[in-house]
Amino acid sequence: MNPGVTDGIKWQGFLISFTGAVLFSTKAILVKLAFRHTHTDGLTLLTLRMLLSLPFYLLTALWGSRKSGNVRMKSWQWGWVVVLGLLGYYLSSLFDFIGLQYISAGLERLILFLYPSFAVLINAVLFRQGVTRAQVLALVLSYTGIAIAFFGELRIDTANPHFYWGSFLVFLCSITYAFYLSGTGRMVPLLGAARYTTYSMLTATLGVLTHFFVRQALGEHAALPTGAGSGPLWGYGFALALVATVIPSYMLSAGMKRIGANNAAIVTSIGPVSTILQAHWVLGDPIFVEQVIGTVLVIIGVLLIGWKGGKVVSEAPEAQEAQEAAATPASG
Repeated sequence: MNPGVTDGIKWQGFLISFTGAVLFSTKAILVKLAFRHTHTDGLTLLTLRMLLSLPFYLLTALWGSRKSGNVRMKSWQWGWVVVLGLLGYYLSSLFDFIGLQYISAGLERLILFLYPSFAVLINAVLFRQGVTRAQVLALVLSYTGIAIAFFGELRIDTANPHFYWGSFLVFLCSITYAFYLSGTGRMVPLLGAARYTTYSMLTATLGVLTHFFVRQALGEHAALPTGAGSGPLWGYGFALALVATVIPSYMLSAGMKRIGANNAAIVTSIGPVSTILQAHWVLGDPIFVEQVIGTVLVIIGVLLIGWKGGKVVSEAPEAQEAQEAAATPASG
C-alpha cells in the first residue's frame, strides 16, 4: 500500500478514535445534567438510554445474522453471553448511573477507569495468568492516583453525606465491567466481535427493562415519562443513547480497525481528561491539584497495562479481536 495512503488511514483512525472517546466521556455530563434539570433517577435514565439504543443494536444483529458463514451459537455460548451481558452492561451501568447521583463526573470517570487493572487481577486469580513487573507498577500508580483524587474530592465535597456510597457504587461498576472484559477475551474468538458485542448489549437491555418494569409492578412509582413536561428527559435519554453510546461505539470500532486495538486504547485514555474538562465547563465543577495528579497517575497506569497488552495482541490475532469487542463500549 502507498505510504501516503497508510498514513492517511492512521490519521483517520486516530481522529475517529479520539472523537469516539470524547463522545463516550459526555455520558457522565449528560447524566449529571439530567439529574440537575429533571426529577429522574438512575434506573429510569438508564432505561431510556438502553431503550432508545435498542433499535440500532437490533438492526446490527439482523444484519449480522444474514452474513454468509454465520454459525449457529451453542446453548452454552448463549448462556455465557447472557451472564456476561448482564454483568457487564446491566449491573455495571446500573451501579454507574446510581453512583453518579452522589459523586462528581470527574471522580466517576477516574474510578471507572480502573477496570483494566481489575481485569489484570481477575485474570491472574481466576485464569492463572502471570502479572509482570510493568503491570504491578501500573496497579500501584492507578490506585495511588485514585487515592489522591479521592481524598482531594472528599476535602472539597464535605457536605455530601452519600459521597462514600456513590464512590463505592462506581467502584462496583468498574469491577463488574472488568469481569465482563475477562469473559469477553474468551468468548470473542468463538463468536466474533460484532455478534458477541451486539448480543451482550441486547441481553443487558432486556435486563434493564425487566428491572424497571418489575419495580413498576411493585408500586414504586416507576414509569416512563409522558406528558408535556417529559420532553427534556426524553431528550437526555436520546442524547445518551445516540451521542454517548451508539455513535461512539461504532466510531471506536472503526478506529480500531485502522490503527489497532492497542493504539486505540491509548487514544481513549483522553476520556478522564475530557470528562474533567467538560465537568468544569458545563457543570461548573472545580479543577484541583489532587485531581490533576491523580488523573495523570491513573492514565500512566492504564497506558502501562495497554502497552503490555500490545505485545500479547501482536502474537495472537484473535486476542486483538477480543480487545476490540471489549474496548468498544468500555468508556461508556
